[in-house]
Amino acid sequence: MRWEVVSLVLGWTIGLVSLPLAIVGFYSLYSEGIEPAIRTFAIPTLISISAGYTLVSYSRISDPSARVRDREAFASVALGWIPVVIVGALPLWLGGMFHGPFGEYWHPGNENSVSQISYGLLHSWFESMSGFTTTGASLVDPVTSPVCGSGIAGINEFYGDCLGSQRKSLILWRSISQWIGGMGVIMLGLLIFSRALGGGMALARAELTGPSVSNLGTTLESTARKLWAIYVGLTLLEAILLFQLTKMGSFDSINYALTTMPSGGFGTTDAGIMHFDDAIIESIVMVFMLLTCINFSLLYFAFSGRSNEIWKDEELRTYLLIVLIAWIAMAVNIYRSDDLGYGLLESIRHSIFQAISITSTGYSSSNFSDWPVFSQFVLLLLMIIGASAGSTGGGLKVLRIRIAFELAKREVMKIIQPRRVVAIRFNRSVVDEQRVWIILGMVSSWMVVVTASMLTISFLEPNLDMDDVLSVSISLLGNTGPALGDFGPSGAAASWAAMSTPSLLASTILMWLGRLELLTVLVLLHPRTWESD
Repeated sequence: MRWEVVSLVLGWTIGLVSLPLAIVGFYSLYSEGIEPAIRTFAIPTLISISAGYTLVSYSRISDPSARVRDREAFASVALGWIPVVIVGALPLWLGGMFHGPFGEYWHPGNENSVSQISYGLLHSWFESMSGFTTTGASLVDPVTSPVCGSGIAGINEFYGDCLGSQRKSLILWRSISQWIGGMGVIMLGLLIFSRALGGGMALARAELTGPSVSNLGTTLESTARKLWAIYVGLTLLEAILLFQLTKMGSFDSINYALTTMPSGGFGTTDAGIMHFDDAIIESIVMVFMLLTCINFSLLYFAFSGRSNEIWKDEELRTYLLIVLIAWIAMAVNIYRSDDLGYGLLESIRHSIFQAISITSTGYSSSNFSDWPVFSQFVLLLLMIIGASAGSTGGGLKVLRIRIAFELAKREVMKIIQPRRVVAIRFNRSVVDEQRVWIILGMVSSWMVVVTASMLTISFLEPNLDMDDVLSVSISLLGNTGPALGDFGPSGAAASWAAMSTPSLLASTILMWLGRLELLTVLVLLHPRTWESD
């Protein structure tokens, strides 16, 4: 392990976070005044620049032609999230979304104040991790936010829209954190980094959940440009459509575009998409959510006139079939439910929206915690399956589940016909045996982590129900956001706010593991990774 290489990657990554911080800072300066802008965004921006410069200065590469090795790439990606999330949490803490050192309830020497700002830092860390990992779970609640209530002290009550009462610059920063995380915060530094040091493609491959880097270009620069062109273009298109064709204002349109494309799910009000109750808004958002669940390589083929390549992809066909079956099954189920009272069109509208959204974005057009058990079980399965590999979505990924299914089928065939040689094929090509077992290892590791997280959360939170513990564990590791039961669309923030400090810390670890898809973190656990060269 060459620490100077890791330091260089981390330095560029942390330093580049100062750019979006500065942009939102100028917006805050224009709309909110100089004092909020300085304390909320200027301070974190300076910290970001200083930390990045220090790390880059430390990394004196003796051989400029040296390339990034795989273990260095994995270490850089995994470790890079931590300081980025810390820097991203500072505006929320210093700006007053959560209790911070500049809050009106802060009094030197007051133990209650010290306790509040300590909790505020934890809550800011949770919110920032949820943003950059595109999970979408939120802690903004009257219990945690001084804007909506007194928080821990319990000085006053608040019955309005807590998230909607926050400063717009902070809401915008939450959205931008998801937009950055959707492509992979490490990808931000790859273009510059590739000119300073070779091996950028290895670094890109380590960013496992970002769009596919294969088949788009032979160089990192060409690949990154194509990916960002698609990402930025679709974001702008969605914002324009929402603003021009619906009753959304410009601020909401921009924010929902920023959180749709990364499969994030943060909103501008407590109710999120449900706040608008508009079928046109839901339809536009649904189309872009579906696009984010598709491998970005296929989107590139579509935009470059090679649309025939799209329908050849078995993963896409499998994903669309899963969504179609889930949609029809849930529509029939909730239509037949006497408790909901949905008409046929309402059942169709909400079931298709949730079938697509729950595969990672996490928006809600209806409080699905009130849906029949069958529909909730289908949603839970969709959380586990997730989106396509090479998309901004989360979950296990359709590709892995499909390969695991083919492997299981092959082993059954071996029992029936021991002498028969069966190769696993995908997209009309034989899948390398090593890759098959890596995928099986990923699926197995995912199940082990879900089980361990269920045991941990149920031990730390003895008052939670079984469906809460199960769905929260799956939702966090799959970077979905909302879960079932008390953690559903209507009560999630209050439920998160009621969790203990150890539970919140464990939850942020799960988000981090899910964003890195376990493999990157598992590589870090191997002693060989840390050996010096």
